[in-house]
Amino acid sequence: MPRVLLIEDDPSVREGVGLGLRRRGHEVRAAETGEAGLVALAEFRPEIVLLDLMLPGMNGVQVCRRIRETSQLPVIMLTARGDDFDIVVGLEAGADDYIVKPARTEVIEARIKAVLRRLVEPAGRPAVEFHGELAVDRAGLTVARNGERLALAPSELKLLLHLSASPEQVFSRQQLLEYVWDHSYHADARLVDACVRRLRTKIEAPEGSPRYVQTVRGFGYRFGPL
Repeated sequence: MPRVLLIEDDPSVREGVGLGLRRRGHEVRAAETGEAGLVALAEFRPEIVLLDLMLPGMNGVQVCRRIRETSQLPVIMLTARGDDFDIVVGLEAGADDYIVKPARTEVIEARIKAVLRRLVEPAGRPAVEFHGELAVDRAGLTVARNGERLALAPSELKLLLHLSASPEQVFSRQQLLEYVWDHSYHADARLVDACVRRLRTKIEAPEGSPRYVQTVRGFGYRFGPL
């Protein structure tokens, strides 16, 4: 089972989430502050981080940005209801998903599995595809632009792999939520929009209209045409 680093200042949430995940076989390390969580990253080597948004001192957004400076470790934000603006900021900072507290352990575990789920290489596709300046290695799960490997977060990589698998096909935000995030409800379009914005900063030219991930107004997104 995946090792989970839980960064949460609320003792009751920390104890409840930690206990629930341990009962399901997860190895869990808990940290009370963002600073302690960053120290635990190197010691514990988690496979995923559950990160409270509203932490004392260094907040969840700042912690997420620090993680993204050196790592593509999956991050799920833990948020309170009504923190819509903060949720968007958290996603923009590089979080792969978010969970609104309180949440049942079953929900938390399902979201962890969804984020960590390995991408299945469709049969009959070349391992490495070339799209303009992008080289997409579906087997190695890497992307390079002009030969330089890009550091993409798991959700960014999944989104790019999904869109580029069907060039010029338009996907609605709801379809992308279901295919990429395994979400079946309609409240998380901002997950898609935030991820697209982050992805564009990494794969698109800094000036001009997006070439790879294009917006189809009123419908959603597509890859190309190049």
